[in-house]
Amino acid sequence: MATVKLSGALRTEYQELFDACQIRAQRANEVEKLCSSLIGNKDRYMAVAKSFAMPWHIVAVIHNMESSQNFNRHLHNGDPLTARTRNVPAGRPKSGEPPFSWEASAADALGMKKFEDWTDWTIPGSLYRIEGYNGWGYRLYHPDVKSPYLWSGSNQYSAGKYVSDGTWSATASSAQCGAAVLMRRLAERGDVETESHVPNAALMDAMKAKSALLRYSPKTVTPGGEALQRFLNQFPGIFLKLDGKLGKRTSDACQHIFGNYLVGDPRETS
Repeated sequence: MATVKLSGALRTEYQELFDACQIRAQRANEVEKLCSSLIGNKDRYMAVAKSFAMPWHIVAVIHNMESSQNFNRHLHNGDPLTARTRNVPAGRPKSGEPPFSWEASAADALGMKKFEDWTDWTIPGSLYRIEGYNGWGYRLYHPDVKSPYLWSGSNQYSAGKYVSDGTWSATASSAQCGAAVLMRRLAERGDVETESHVPNAALMDAMKAKSALLRYSPKTVTPGGEALQRFLNQFPGIFLKLDGKLGKRTSDACQHIFGNYLVGDPRETS
């Protein structure tokens, strides 16, 4: 299959889609459980990722997409580790004898895709490699549908999918939670590192006022809190769940943007 170049326009598209990504309410609990499970196996993902100088969560979300986080399955395509892969790509790993360890198979899958040669692990660079892992069929032949491999379970995807290799359905909908959706929630939880930001002096004073309506309130929904989170999400590298609860993640974002934590944050006077 033809490949797609990571152009400036595509880089911008990935970033904008990720920044605007919102997990559908009916999938929120599922996404939360999947992310918690990924974090629980972080050490195994890191053990493979470090050989490729790549972030652990890239291995993790691919494992979820290809094998439903089953460590008895090949990272290539979810086939059992008791034999070489039968589905595309077939006959992997080429060396060694089954049954394969998950780590050996995962290293083969990533090596086959030349992940060791990739150094751009920004959000656009990461999403480019993950989409390429699954293939470019959506982007090349159905560009009106954002790949469910990335976006299923979010506002960026509704319907349209390949129901088997080369067989397209405009009405079928993916039941998986996409890799970008999992990354977005990991970022919201603070389990994926994000960029720092330049303080916005024009808005700083409004956040300092002791009478401010938008105060630190991690356990209760604050009127206007969701609007603040939506505003903060416009800044690159900030990913907040729109729940109106102004806790540590929201206060951290305010500190990055405005130079001050939310009024009432225990760290405010420390």
